[in-house]
Amino acid sequence: MTFPIYLSLVPLQTPLVAGFFLPIDGLFSTQGVMVMLLAAYAGAMWMFLSSAPKVHTLMVSDLELARQFFEGELQLRTAEVPLHYYYNYEQTLGLSGIDPLYMSTDFGRPAMQQLSGTDGFWYQLKKNVQLHVIGGASIGDKNRQRHVCFDHDCLEQILMKVQTRYVKYKIRREKPLNFLVKTYEGAVIEFAEVSN
Repeated sequence: MTFPIYLSLVPLQTPLVAGFFLPIDGLFSTQGVMVMLLAAYAGAMWMFLSSAPKVHTLMVSDLELARQFFEGELQLRTAEVPLHYYYNYEQTLGLSGIDPLYMSTDFGRPAMQQLSGTDGFWYQLKKNVQLHVIGGASIGDKNRQRHVCFDHDCLEQILMKVQTRYVKYKIRREKPLNFLVKTYEGAVIEFAEVSN
């Protein structure tokens, strides 16, 4: 007794991809390769952006005094400039539209300077949080050095560092946060949160 052999005419299928089966020839077509490349690119971008550090930007009236304060008295470690700042990512965060009221008002030069994403100093605040210190804030009352930030969380973290390093400080206002710090050399720095 012989048994007939039936050949299936169903095309070969690939394993489950995105919830449906694709024919092998469709998977390796130009469109299939493009879909796989786009999916790989999306995955790589997600991993890059999720591992990128959060960056707080602080505008100061005197960069050198700020460097001495953060490196000397608060002993913050310098940090590498995050890769996404090389591509002027900071300008998309709203710094290009800063109110000139908070910028330096020297006559004879424009109040708003063109900032590059890598200008200033970079410090590590926490494991995945960095502080970007740039120039541009105006001098405060009584010729106090002024450090201005648009992020409450940033100033809270700086205040916590000030408290743990036993630097003299005085909180003037909770909301928006405003406090004074007296350096070991006797200079007074005003930290001010600017609410939009």
